[in-house]
Amino acid sequence: MKIYHLSHTDLDGYGAQYITNFYFKDVKFLNSNYGREIDDKFAQILSEIDASNDDKNVILITDLNLSLAQCESFEEMIEGKNIKLFLLDHHQSGAECASAYSWYFLDSSRCATKITYDFFAGIFGKNKELEIFSDVVNAVDIWLKDDKNFEMGKVCLGLVANAKEINKVMFEAENNLYMDHILKEASKFFNEKNDYIGLDMQVHAIKKSFFKEDKDDTLSNLISNYVVKKLSENKEKFSISYKDHKGILTYNVGNVSVIGNDFLVANPEFDFFIDVTNKKTLSFRANGKL
Repeated sequence: MKIYHLSHTDLDGYGAQYITNFYFKDVKFLNSNYGREIDDKFAQILSEIDASNDDKNVILITDLNLSLAQCESFEEMIEGKNIKLFLLDHHQSGAECASAYSWYFLDSSRCATKITYDFFAGIFGKNKELEIFSDVVNAVDIWLKDDKNFEMGKVCLGLVANAKEINKVMFEAENNLYMDHILKEASKFFNEKNDYIGLDMQVHAIKKSFFKEDKDDTLSNLISNYVVKKLSENKEKFSISYKDHKGILTYNVGNVSVIGNDFLVANPEFDFFIDVTNKKTLSFRANGKL
């Protein structure tokens, strides 16, 4: 059985996937914002299912509320296929969908991470660490400001929101590994001391621990080395040409001055580097051959 877990792009969305990753191992994680992107990701999942040899497939959607039109469309798209669809969410705007579709579970009293934990814990058994994890996410996501876990949740909220070092469009799987690493390291502070200040002080070290390989360096250099390595592994996929010159086209990769030049040095067969930003601007770098 193959599980495809589509979730939101915030703490609660990644938190729900963190729960799923504990209970299951053969999972493909995808993330989306609201609206049209959900449709695109759902179509991507179905395309991967059609291309696979898995007899049984589960599509789990968390922390994303759908429209009635999307619910109807998704049901039609999986009709006749060996696919089970579940949606676990807490946004009250999905109440009409929850009333109309049995696979749409809505509970506005808990965040998606806590709903996901309670759902799987009821089937496969409880886990104390995961229960605490879900309580921390729940405290900040539904804004329980008097809850003992609220301040810890706020630190985690910022930690995930500012974890933009890996481009999730170009490297979705790597970004999910990064988010899982961040949440796993953060959860080490979920103890009796409730040391949210200690976690806040360790944010930089937590990030570096993911990117560091053989030797230590600045976070900026470690990130650049990591991204250049990933781009080099996929350079033919992203390659473009202009006249007799070979280049690479990236999207919103960030820190182009460093990453662009480092990539061109590491891959001398490439003559130029172009990055398209989310503001629809272009950044160019070249190695002197143009």
